[in-house]
Amino acid sequence: MSHSHDDSHAGDDHDRDDGHHEHGGTGHVHAPTSFGRAFAIGIGLNAAFVVLEVVFGVASNSVALLSDAGHNLSDVLGLGVAWGALILAKRQPTSRFTYGLGGSSILAALSNAAFLLVVVGALSWEAIQRFWQPKPVEGGTVMIVAACGIVLNGFCAWLFAAGSKADLNVRGAFMHMAADAVVSLGVVAAAGIIVVTGWQWLDPTVSLAVNAVIVWGTWGLLTGSIAMSLNAVPAGIETAEVEAYLKSLPGVSEVHDLHIWPMSTTETALTVHLVHPSGLDDDLLQNAARELERRFNIQHSTIQMESGARQCKLAPADVV
Repeated sequence: MSHSHDDSHAGDDHDRDDGHHEHGGTGHVHAPTSFGRAFAIGIGLNAAFVVLEVVFGVASNSVALLSDAGHNLSDVLGLGVAWGALILAKRQPTSRFTYGLGGSSILAALSNAAFLLVVVGALSWEAIQRFWQPKPVEGGTVMIVAACGIVLNGFCAWLFAAGSKADLNVRGAFMHMAADAVVSLGVVAAAGIIVVTGWQWLDPTVSLAVNAVIVWGTWGLLTGSIAMSLNAVPAGIETAEVEAYLKSLPGVSEVHDLHIWPMSTTETALTVHLVHPSGLDDDLLQNAARELERRFNIQHSTIQMESGARQCKLAPADVV
């Protein structure tokens, strides 16, 4: 589903300087509604498979299988966040939550990352202990269960393949499913080697390798969600480039009080003051809003124009 809005308003700013401001945007893109079923199927299948891997991982004494269960648990949480963001993004703003509930996706991503790191830490500790206290691993059972993971993750990747080029959330789900199919393949190969050679040390080794993959993927989620929760400029947007573009607008003599922050994991907002001695220019404001989205993927921009006749109290760069 996609929807767009392009609106403007002008009026006096009683709290700062007399001037005008523009609120504009040309579209917010979310995962298509048709992918709601794909998310539901993916979450259901992966949740069931996590339970299966935990049961057989404990029964076969395989920490590699338990680590893969942790990896698939990250799928369940990740798909849940993406699906939740899809649902919450449809909620209309209220008098209390004037931006809607899209920001809840940031909190969900942060909690998921913290939870996964705790799980990985526990599994890694168990794997390290196995080097000194090895336990016999039923390689045949591990091979069968991990092979089921290849099929399941491959099927889930196929569900999201059609929309992987058009939507960021769907592409993320597709990449995660495809990567997990490869991880399951590695577990199958390790289990096969254990069956043939009896190398029990290979099981905790594979476990640590899978955990490293989880940490590598989760660390970016953790740092990114922390940055978003602190209203950091979203990755991929350079403040200097945005400021340079705004300064290049016809008639603009000064840019100040520029702020860029994430409204959710998929939407970005901007506020800024532009000094334009000629006064209000509706065409300039509308064009700027459209270009900010086209060039920088900033969907929700609020631009206040000032004549410069009076010094704005927010003009210094170090004032927030």
